[in-house]
Amino acid sequence: QVQMVESGGGLVQAGGSLRLSCTTSDLRFRAYAMAWFRQTPGKEREGVSCISTGGRSTYYHDSVKERFAISRDDTTNTLYLQMTSLKPEDTAMYYCAAAVTTGTCPSRENSYWGQGTQVTVSS
Repeated sequence: QVQMVESGGGLVQAGGSLRLSCTTSDLRFRAYAMAWFRQTPGKEREGVSCISTGGRSTYYHDSVKERFAISRDDTTNTLYLQMTSLKPEDTAMYYCAAAVTTGTCPSRENSYWGQGTQVTVSS
């Protein structure tokens, strides 16, 4: 099990920015591909972005491309999500995830999860 803590969520106006952080004391952090997911009530958790080990590759959901940027700092065991040009439809609980299976992005079915941080974008 990997324990992770997200922070940085909050209330922001449309067009604004937020930076989410996810930290862990797990020294294996650098060995995990990491991702951000989000979920709204009544809907499935959806993948927002993924970053490979070492940060060599990144992937984004079409809805956040050019607006969000994922990064990681393996020296501090921290995952980030820089969110810009936020829209009301970005409102959700955001979760960081670590892949249980090496070499793949975290999935809904097979990941370690943080407790989530709420992002609310007002119009």
